[in-house]
Amino acid sequence: MEKLTILLVGSGGREHALAWKIAQSPLCGRLVAAPGNPGIEAVAELRAVKATDADGLVALAQEIAADLVVVGPESALEVGLADKLAAVGIPCFGGSQRAAQLETSKAFTKDFCQRHGLPTAAYGVFEDAASAGAFLDTLEAPFVIKADGLAAGKGVVIAPDRAAADAAVVDMLGGRFGSAGARVVIEEFMHGEEASLFAVCDGKTAVLFGAAQDHKRAYDGDEGPNTGGMGTYSPPPVLTQDLIDQAWRELIVPTVEGMAAEGNPYVGVLYAGLMLTPTGPKLVEYNARFGDPECQTLMLRLESDIVPILLAAAKGELASAKPPQWRDEAAICVVLAAEGYPDAPKTGGRIQGADADFGDGVVVFHAGTTREFEGRLVASGGRVLNVCALGADLREARDLAYGALERISLEGGFYRRDIGWRALSQPS
Repeated sequence: MEKLTILLVGSGGREHALAWKIAQSPLCGRLVAAPGNPGIEAVAELRAVKATDADGLVALAQEIAADLVVVGPESALEVGLADKLAAVGIPCFGGSQRAAQLETSKAFTKDFCQRHGLPTAAYGVFEDAASAGAFLDTLEAPFVIKADGLAAGKGVVIAPDRAAADAAVVDMLGGRFGSAGARVVIEEFMHGEEASLFAVCDGKTAVLFGAAQDHKRAYDGDEGPNTGGMGTYSPPPVLTQDLIDQAWRELIVPTVEGMAAEGNPYVGVLYAGLMLTPTGPKLVEYNARFGDPECQTLMLRLESDIVPILLAAAKGELASAKPPQWRDEAAICVVLAAEGYPDAPKTGGRIQGADADFGDGVVVFHAGTTREFEGRLVASGGRVLNVCALGADLREARDLAYGALERISLEGGFYRRDIGWRALSQPS
């Protein structure tokens, strides 16, 4: 196969991890990222086109004669980038605007689950507080309140009591998340442990693409507000092969078949957030892209060349593609966040030590960084760096990642010191 020109869309840690892995492929002749970040710049050309500028990205793809466009963030799918690329004949790894509703509208997904009998929590969708309150009367605490649309991973409140639930409903409907909260989804609380399962899809076929376990809360011990993710590890021991097989049968396959039957064939990554309940895995939510920071651990563990997999999915040829091969090692990702994250992150803090040589097994991905005068690296977002490591087991990977973090400084920054605690607390 001739070398390919690849356009990668996005600017976060997930995209840096994808760029790092794509650049290793012997099939990658030219890698362009838009808009990218200082870490991605080490392996790709950067172009200043926003991920939500669909027309600008299509023009860029045509300008560089892209053979493949790889979409990182869900925001690009929401504005119809994949549809516009399809219209000009450029293969895209990422879902259509309609298919991406599996992430961009929680109400769409819950209704889809109901139509197809997929295991998930009981729910209701509301546009006014009075109706929401009447539904809350039928549930027991704690309550799960979600903004219907995209809220950067922060539009979910687990309310411990009715007063907190009512406040969350009023807050969301009152505009805290803008149009994303114009409708709220209220769900029964599901008991169990959460884990994430990934599939790569081409509209007809789905291929298993690893698993991970995220840490959503801001602080140690799973305390504090929900975030976009403070760290993750892969593989998660709690997600056994039997549970993976059950989730595949009861969720992934029916979803791919159901989306195709409804005229919305699903292409790209199908990311299932699972609750491992006493009766088996149930769907918490779908995401229409690689998780962030889950993607970072998957890229470290992926032994295969990623480009043939992405290209086969974009072209509808997964059935004949070689399945991905994985390393036996464990991977971990710890997020270094800016002071005030997630509510009001402080940008501009100076970062030092991120470019050091941490030895084999450690990779630092940039998530929210920018370079100022004289090349000084500073924080430009809430999640700033992803310090990742690959080890013979999770304990070794954790020690490597935290050892590297001790050598990195961010003014006012913080990170959780217990990533991987669930797996590490289990008897060996």
